[in-house]
Amino acid sequence: MTTAFKDPSQRELFGHPVGLFILFFTEMWERFSYYGMRAILVLYLVQTTTDANPGLGWSNGEALALYGWYTMLVYVASIPGGWIADKFIGQKKSVLYGGILLVAGHSILAVEQLWAFYTGLGLIVAGVGMLKPNISTMVGGLYRQGDIRRDKGFTIFYIGINVGAFLSSLIVGYVGEVHGWHYGFGLAGIGMALGLLQYLVGQKYLKHVGNFLGTSENQVDKDAMKKPLTKIEKDRVIVLFISFLLVIVFWGAFEQAGGLMNIYAKEKTNRMLMGWEIPASWFQSLNAMFIIFLGTSVAAYWAKKKLKGKVATSLYKMIIGLIIMGTGFFFMSAASSQFESQGSSAMYWLVLAYLFHTVGELCISPVALSYITKLAPLKYGSLMMGIYFAMTGFGNKLAGLLGESAEGLGEFTVFTGIALFCVLFGTLVMVFRKKLEILTHGAEDDEHE
Repeated sequence: MTTAFKDPSQRELFGHPVGLFILFFTEMWERFSYYGMRAILVLYLVQTTTDANPGLGWSNGEALALYGWYTMLVYVASIPGGWIADKFIGQKKSVLYGGILLVAGHSILAVEQLWAFYTGLGLIVAGVGMLKPNISTMVGGLYRQGDIRRDKGFTIFYIGINVGAFLSSLIVGYVGEVHGWHYGFGLAGIGMALGLLQYLVGQKYLKHVGNFLGTSENQVDKDAMKKPLTKIEKDRVIVLFISFLLVIVFWGAFEQAGGLMNIYAKEKTNRMLMGWEIPASWFQSLNAMFIIFLGTSVAAYWAKKKLKGKVATSLYKMIIGLIIMGTGFFFMSAASSQFESQGSSAMYWLVLAYLFHTVGELCISPVALSYITKLAPLKYGSLMMGIYFAMTGFGNKLAGLLGESAEGLGEFTVFTGIALFCVLFGTLVMVFRKKLEILTHGAEDDEHE
C-alpha cells in the first residue's frame, strides 16, 4: 500500500510521519515570535529614552534581572501547562490554546504603553507554558517505542525551532533596532498567527497523537491513572531528574546569548564589516544558522555510532554536549582579554563561541526531549516535559543572575568561570554515567531502524 493511499495520520515524508512537519512548522513560527522578541528585549530595555528609537532607559543590571525572571517564568509555566494537558484537555488542545495566548501577547507588545508591555509578557508566559511541553510530547507520540528514528525526528523538529530563531533574529531584530522596537514586537505576533493557522490546517495528520487524558472516558486510560508507578518507572523518573541537573547548568550558561553576550556584542564588539555596522541582534542568528547546517549531521553521527554498538546513550550525549558548550566560553574569555588590551574585541570570538554552543546544544537539547518521551510514564508524559522546561527556566534565571554579576566581577571572570564549571560538572556526571543508565532498565537497548 503506497503512502499516497494511507490514512493522512499514517503518511510519511522523507522517512518520517507527515505530522512531524506540521509540528515542525508550528514550532518554527512559535520560536520565530519568541526569539524575535527575545533578540530585542534587553536592547529595548537598556536603550535610552531620548534616542531616536527610544527604549525604557534601564541599566544593564536591571534589564538582565527582568530578562532572567521573564525567561524563567516562560519555562516554569510549562509545569501547569503539562498538568492541564494530562488531566483535562490533552496535548492537542493545549497547543491550540497556547498559540492563541501567544498571538494575543505578542500583538499587545506592539502597543507603546508600559501596561501593554507587562500584559504582553504575562500572556506570552502563559502561552509558552501551554504550548511548549505539549507540542514536544506530541512529537514523541508520532513514533513507536524502540523506533530509532525518534532521536532523528526530534532533531528535525529542533531544526524547525532554529529556522524560526534564525529568521526572527535577522528580521525582527532589524525591524526593532532600525525602525522601532514595537514594530518588531508586532512582527513577532504576525509570525505566531501564521504558526497557529498552519497547525489548524494540518490537524488531519495529527489525529492519533495528543489525545491522551487522565480523565478520559476510555476505561484503559482511567485504569492507567489510578495505578501507582512500578519500580522500573520510578527508577526511570529518578534518572530523568538527575539529567535535569545537566539541563539547568547547560541553560544557565547557554542563555547568556540573549543577555550578557547580547549586550557584549552591542557595547564591546567591533561590528564593522566593509564599512557597515552589523546590528547587535543579528549575532543571535548564528546559533540558529549553525543548527540548521549541522543538526542532521550531528544526529546522523550519533545514530551511526549507536548502530555500530558504540557508546551513544542519551545521557552520554548530554554530558558531552555540556562539556563542548562550556568550552565555547573560553572564546568569550579571549574576547574579554582582547577588549581590555585593545578597547574592542573581534567578531570572530563571538562566532566561535556560538559554534561550540551550537554543537553542545545539538547533543543535549533535542536529545533531552527525546529522552523524556522514552523514560516518562505515559500518564505523566506532558507533566515531565513541563518539568524539563521548568528546569530550562531555572537555567534561564541562573543565566540572568550570572549576567548581572558581570557588572561587579567583569566579563572575563564570568565567562571563564562558566567555562570551567561546565567542563568540570560534565566530567563529574560522566563518572557516574554507567550507574545511572542501569536505572533506565534498558529503555534505549532495543532501538533499531
